[in-house]
Amino acid sequence: MLILNRRRFLQVGSLASAAMMMPKFLKALERDSLVPPGNKILVIIQLSGGNDGLNTIIPYRNDIYYRARPALGIKREAALSLTDNLGIHPALKGLKGLYDDGALGILNNVGYPNPDRSHFRSMDIWHSASQSNQYWSDGWIGRYLDAQCKGCDTPTQALEIDDTLSLALKGDSDKGLALTDPARLYGTSSDKYFKDLLQQHPGTDDHHSNVDYLYKTMGETISSAAYIQQQFKTYKSTENYPNTELGKNLRTIANLVMSDINTKVYYVSHGSFDTHVNQDAQQARLFGQLSDALTVFTGDLKKNNRFQDVVVMTFSEFGRRVSQNASGGTDHGTANNMFLIGGGLKQPGMINEGPDLFNLRDGDLQYKVDFKSVYATLLNKWLGADDNAILRNTYPHLEFI
Repeated sequence: MLILNRRRFLQVGSLASAAMMMPKFLKALERDSLVPPGNKILVIIQLSGGNDGLNTIIPYRNDIYYRARPALGIKREAALSLTDNLGIHPALKGLKGLYDDGALGILNNVGYPNPDRSHFRSMDIWHSASQSNQYWSDGWIGRYLDAQCKGCDTPTQALEIDDTLSLALKGDSDKGLALTDPARLYGTSSDKYFKDLLQQHPGTDDHHSNVDYLYKTMGETISSAAYIQQQFKTYKSTENYPNTELGKNLRTIANLVMSDINTKVYYVSHGSFDTHVNQDAQQARLFGQLSDALTVFTGDLKKNNRFQDVVVMTFSEFGRRVSQNASGGTDHGTANNMFLIGGGLKQPGMINEGPDLFNLRDGDLQYKVDFKSVYATLLNKWLGADDNAILRNTYPHLEFI
């Protein structure tokens, strides 16, 4: 279901009548929240640009780390202690709090075989869940939509809070929907021009026609925009979200998560973390924004009894080189860490061992956990989907949920 731009081409249509919605709404008010427990949600935060995981989770007792980064290494006294050997970046105070509360799991040494250091190619691999020698045109969430959402009346099971749709959310027959503001999407899609255009198209049974596909997408988007806007009005957060792009995007997600919308996956990006030059200031600024936004977002979920049913996953397309460069930054590397946040984690804390600086390959960390195992775990254990079919392979499940 494509992008919000063309911005007149995207989204809205008829929605359920107020008479039909009112009984459900009034019944919801009798509960502690608008959404019954058990409605599992996955929120994905993409740290675009290749975040430096070694200055995210810091091996502050390892001399190799400080020899490789004499100017860039985070001093032991500055790092926020997590274990006897590992700390977290000082700008991530909110995540340190989640860790202490048993609501943050940290997975280290995540990557894939034969890593690619190109931003575009490595991101495609993470989005599609392919091997590094495979080139797929559909994404892992898109294939989840193909499997779970065929023929859905309101195909809004995956939403990206952005102007453009990532490969991750593109399936063969179904796609996620990209938007930045449900109200603006609704207003744009209500334009008479699109409704008249849709009425004038006769429609055929030729599913291979590009024109028919375009009209089908427009019709679904118009209908979906009305449904999203109706649900978006159900809950308005009173929390003080940061006035940053990520803060605004997480507020939008919170408003929808607290409604009775059918969306199972939300996707948002933050960055760029491509810190070849002057890494300290850029990473600290971005981490501060991430920490502040997630602190308010998770607090909002807790107050509305939704934290147990939401998992937040962060990822980046690769980590950085172990050694600093001559420009006060780091260059493209390989293995990295991932954050998993939620009230229902079975294995919070440090899920596996930290970075192994004794066994580098060409100056890079070696991966020990294939990221596709994380996807398989979330698909199967959290979203109740057939991970083998969606990922087109079998990957071990992890124990964090």
